[in-house]
Amino acid sequence: MKTSSLIFTVIAVMAALIVAGLLWAQSPSIIAPNAKVELLSGGSKFTEGPASDKAGNVYFSDQPNDRIHIWSVDGKLSTFMQASGRANGMSFDRQGNLWICADEKNELWVMPLSGKPTVVVKDYNGKLLNGPNDVWIRPDDGVYFTDPFYKRDYWNHSNMEQDAQCVYYLDPTHKKLTRVVTDMRQPNGIIGTPDGKILYIADIGAQKTYKYDVQPDGTLANKKLFCEMGSDGMTIDSEGNVYLSGMAVTVFDPTGKQIEKITVSPSSWIGNLCFGGADHQTLFITASQNLFALRMRVKGAGSQ
Repeated sequence: MKTSSLIFTVIAVMAALIVAGLLWAQSPSIIAPNAKVELLSGGSKFTEGPASDKAGNVYFSDQPNDRIHIWSVDGKLSTFMQASGRANGMSFDRQGNLWICADEKNELWVMPLSGKPTVVVKDYNGKLLNGPNDVWIRPDDGVYFTDPFYKRDYWNHSNMEQDAQCVYYLDPTHKKLTRVVTDMRQPNGIIGTPDGKILYIADIGAQKTYKYDVQPDGTLANKKLFCEMGSDGMTIDSEGNVYLSGMAVTVFDPTGKQIEKITVSPSSWIGNLCFGGADHQTLFITASQNLFALRMRVKGAGSQ
C-alpha cells in the first residue's frame, strides 16, 4: 500500500471514530421513537394537578367545575370526586393518600382513596393562606407547598391576608407549619428528587426556577438559579430531567440545560404534568380544557 493511501485510510478511520464518538455522546431523545402527543379527553373548563398513584392511574382536577377525574391504566375516564374543594395541585404520599391543594377555602387536604378528606392546613398564624397551589411530598412524609395569590371569583375576600407569597413546609407529623421560602414574587410549580435531597421551585412571577438543597429539618439551603423560566407545574423523570409547563412543556437536564420542547395543540396553556400509566412511562399533560398523553423513553422519577 502506498504511503498516501495508508495516510488516507488512517484519516478516514479516525474521522469515522470521531463521528461515532460524537453520536454516542449525544443522549437519546427522552421521547419514545415515533411517539406523538395524543388527546385523551376534552370538555373540561380548566384541567390541573395531575398525580399518579402506584398503579399508574392518573388523577387530575377540573378546577372551575370543582371535580377530580381519573384516567385509569386501561384508558377509561371517570369522576373520582365532586365538590373537591376546587382542587388544584395534587400529590400522592407513600401510603397512597392523595394530598390536595383545596383552593376554595385556601386549605391543604389529605384523603385516603377510600375515605373522606381531612383539612390539614387551613391558615398560617391565624390568617387565611393565599391559595395552596402545588404540593410535593418528600420521602419522610414532610410536605412542601406553594402559596401564590390568584384572586378567585368564588371567594368572599378580595385581598391577601398573608404578607407575602411564600413556600411552606409541613413537618412529617403534619403538626408544624413553617415558611421556608419568602423571597419569591409568585411561587407556583414545585417538584423534588425521589431521594428527597433536592427541591425545585418555580417563581412564575419572576420567570425563574430555583434549585435548593433540602435539609433534614425541612429548611432549604444553597439556593441556585436553575433556569430562566417560570412554571405553572413541574415533574421530573428517571434521569433527573425537570419538566416545566406553560406555553409548552420545556425540559431541562439536571444542569439546567434545555434538552426538549414539547408543544401541545390546540390548547393554549399547559397547567401541569406527571408521569403515569402501568409502567409510569407516559407523560400526562393537563392543558386548558384537555388531558393529553405522550409516550416517553424515560420513566417518572422513582418509578423504576
